[in-house]
Amino acid sequence: MSNSPNDPGGNPNEPLNDVLERISGELVDVAELIERLEPLLSNDRSTEFLASPDHMRIMQGIDLAVQKARGLATFIEGIGDRLDADQLVDISTALNLITLEDMKRRLRAPIHEAPSADIYQKASGDLDFF
Repeated sequence: MSNSPNDPGGNPNEPLNDVLERISGELVDVAELIERLEPLLSNDRSTEFLASPDHMRIMQGIDLAVQKARGLATFIEGIGDRLDADQLVDISTALNLITLEDMKRRLRAPIHEAPSADIYQKASGDLDFF
């Protein structure tokens, strides 16, 4: 019987450190997506925006969100690095709570694909309705 989490007849358990590594990667991806908002908010009007306290609070909030996402990613990765590979977890129920299919797919199994931030950057001009 297979131990693959993608095999419905197999054991759904997988190493917790692998799961935490994938979660960490998703948080880094979130940070990169947020960082890409900053240039849009200052686009050729930086002097005007710098004079606006409201705009500065928004920019500081974006920066804080990026720092928090990266900090959480590092924290989770650090925990995962210290776990034994034989510590297993079944993430099936938790995955059912996620509505974004591409994120669910990346969290489900260790696949090697470009992060969302890279995919959306290259898909400029494309539009997905959700």
